[in-house]
This record gives sequence, C-alpha cells and structure tokens, in this order.
Amino acid sequence: MESARWITLERFISLLDNVLPHLVPAWDYSLGMFSQIKSIKQFLLLSKRRSALIIQCLKDSETSKPNFMPRLYINRRLAMEHRDNPSLDPSCKNAVFSQVYQGLKPSDKHEKTLDYRWPARYDQWWECKFIAEGIIDQGGGFRDSLADMSEELCPSSAECPMPLPFFTRTSNQGDFEARDYYVPNPSCKDFQIYEWIGQLMGAALRGKDFLVLALPGLVWKQLTGEAVSWSKDFPAVDSVLVNLLEAMENMDKETFEFRFGEELVYTTQLTDGQMMDLIPGGSNVPVRYEDRSEFIRLVQKARLEESKQQIAAMQAGLLKVVPQAVLDLLTWQEVEKKVCGDPEITVEALKRLTRYEDLEQSDVRVQYLWEALTNFTNEDRSRFLRFVTGRSRLPAPIYVFPDKQGSDTTDALPQSSTCSSTLYLPNYPSAKVCEEKLRYAAYNCVAIDTDMSPWEE
Repeated sequence: MESARWITLERFISLLDNVLPHLVPAWDYSLGMFSQIKSIKQFLLLSKRRSALIIQCLKDSETSKPNFMPRLYINRRLAMEHRDNPSLDPSCKNAVFSQVYQGLKPSDKHEKTLDYRWPARYDQWWECKFIAEGIIDQGGGFRDSLADMSEELCPSSAECPMPLPFFTRTSNQGDFEARDYYVPNPSCKDFQIYEWIGQLMGAALRGKDFLVLALPGLVWKQLTGEAVSWSKDFPAVDSVLVNLLEAMENMDKETFEFRFGEELVYTTQLTDGQMMDLIPGGSNVPVRYEDRSEFIRLVQKARLEESKQQIAAMQAGLLKVVPQAVLDLLTWQEVEKKVCGDPEITVEALKRLTRYEDLEQSDVRVQYLWEALTNFTNEDRSRFLRFVTGRSRLPAPIYVFPDKQGSDTTDALPQSSTCSSTLYLPNYPSAKVCEEKLRYAAYNCVAIDTDMSPWEE
C-alpha cells in the first residue's frame, strides 16, 4: 500500500515539474496573474524544479550593477540619543533609518533611484561613513547600518521605547510564551516609507544580507498573497482577544449579561491603541446577546485588516524588487527566512561557518570559545554574531585570529572587524573568563573611535 502511494506521488511530482515552467510567466510587476500556482502551493515543496525556477526568475529580473555606490554619512551617536528618548523628536530625523532614507534620495531629477535588483554577487547596497567612528566600510559598515535599522524598526527588547512609528508592538509583547512580534502601525500613513521598507525586504531576499523584522505569520502571509485566518494567525498578535471572543461565542445569555451588561459596544481597540467603530456611531450602540456573533465577525474583520494599507504598500515595494512568481513559488516561512535570516543560532551552525587563521582547531583558545558559546543563550549568540559580522542572523561567515597583541591576559576584551567578519581572540586563562569577556563585548562594544575627525577620510 505504501509503495503504491509513493509511486502515485512520484508520478504527480513528475507531472507537476513538467507543467510548472508554463505556469510561471516572465518577470512582471503586475499582481493577480498567478492564481493557478496558489491553488497548488502546498505541493510546490515536492517539486524538483522549483529551486531552479526561483533562481531563473530572479536572474531574469536582474538589472546591472549601479554606476556608483551611494556614500552615506551616518551619525550613530545622535541615533543612540534618539533611541534613548524618542519623545524629544517625533520627526525621528536622527534615527539611522531616517538618515539612510534621506541620504539615498536622488540629489537631482537626473539621478536614478536605486532599484535593488542587482546580481546576487553585488552584496553592498550603499557605503557607510560613520561620523566620529573609525570604521572604513568594506561591507561591515553597511551591514551595521542594516542591523541598526532593523533594531529601530522592531526593537529586540520589549522594554525599550519605539524609536520609529512604522511598526507597533503586538498585545502579546511581554507574554512569556508568546514571541515579541510587531505589526505595521495602523495609524501611520507614510506609505512611501512602507514601500521603501518593502524594497529593502526584496533586496535582502535577493542578496546575502538581512533586514530582521519580527513580524507574525499574519503579515508575511499577506505580503506573499496567502490567505489568513483568525484562528491560525491572530493568536500571535492578540491571544487574549482570540480567547475572549471564543468564550463570548459559547456563553449563555445570563453569563453574557452579567459579564458585559450595557458596557460592550460596537468598537474594538486596534494594536496601536486607537478605538475603531465597527458600525456608524458604534461607540453608542450596546451589543445584545442575540447579536454577539455579528459583533465577533466585525471585530475579527477589523483586526485582521487593521494594517491592510500599510502591508499593501510594503508589498508594492517588495514586488518592485522580487517577481510575483518568486513569491508564489516560495512559502511565507521561506520568504521570512530569506529576508530576515535564521533566528535559531546553534553552536553547530556557527562551527560550520567558522574558519581559523594562525590557529589550529585544537588550540585551547578555540576550545574555550566554543565552550563559552555553548553556555550562551540564543540572544547572546545573536549579539556575538552582530559584534563579529554586523549580522544578527545566520548565515554569516566568521574568521577567528589570535588577538593582535598575542598576550596571555584576563583583562583584554576580544576585538572584531565587521568588514572582514573577523574575531581577534585573546589567550584567556579559562573558558569562564572567555565567556565573560565575549558576553561583555557582544553587548557593549560597538567600536567607536572618538579620536577620528568626523569627516576624515
């Protein structure tokens, strides 16, 4: 019986692979032409030709490398001050994100805007000159700017204030069992910015670098054109509301009236805190027990669509960079991983990506390094990766050298060069000391050279 099923599956995959190239049109910006692929999306993972088709679609839609690389002058000191207290400047002009956005605007009408559709080997989109910092950008400064922008859009800590208005924390933030997700801010109408964020996501999908956005499946599904459902997708945004509406649906009249009385009206609170009327004048219309199913339907619709305009703008930007056919051939989970990288940073994965220079793998310094990283949490390893490479997600190459002084010490901190993804490792007396120094450096050492002149070449 099993063998018969397998033969049938093999035949189906063979037929699918024969017709798949005919279902995937050439590069096109338009939406809604690929519904025939969506209907068989669950089978696409079985296809042996899918990966080749994705590569071909991306290649067909490439443009040539720009004639020049934009050079941006970024002041991260001002950005850090803004991040500490965003309320002082609602315009957010000092955020790294805002500085990059303004810096990339064409200086005159003859200058072309970036299209982000370069060949994959072209892995730096702009050059960063960090004011008053000793970083010469050979890729590391650019990656640092992307990591800073990601952190400003969707901060990794639920405690810090929001430096930018484009995303808002979900109700689940701080819930021990829920991930700290963000959704596009329903109140923010800067659709041009959302479109640019979509373009950056497309550039990350095409290239080697990441824009780490902590978005729930609800958002990724809408970006890739997949259907969303309340029961499957909304618990990641507001699990308390999902449970409340389910309880309301199953309540008897006495419990409903005892719990809500006349206080429940036709409004709902959106993720950004604003109240929305579900019907005209809804804030003055009590919900009757007999009408609770309609109230629940209206709440679900409003909340599922609360960021619809913002997501549509992000999708428009994404489709300027990535062909629609590629989004149809990939699952939303694959798109998320290609844009954001892999959030799970295992020691085994780090080992596979690490190379040693002037060090043997058996060297005690190397042994201490891996013992330290084994004791790190996933967040610690992400910070370590950022310290060494400028990226906070995998994959990222790491090169380990002995420290430049070559001395035995318990005081020296490890040093890094994000441009070359290099860690310079001192000869620590124990794994415990190595762990302490690595963790401190990972969380505290964004190298700033204050002796440099701000505009020094």
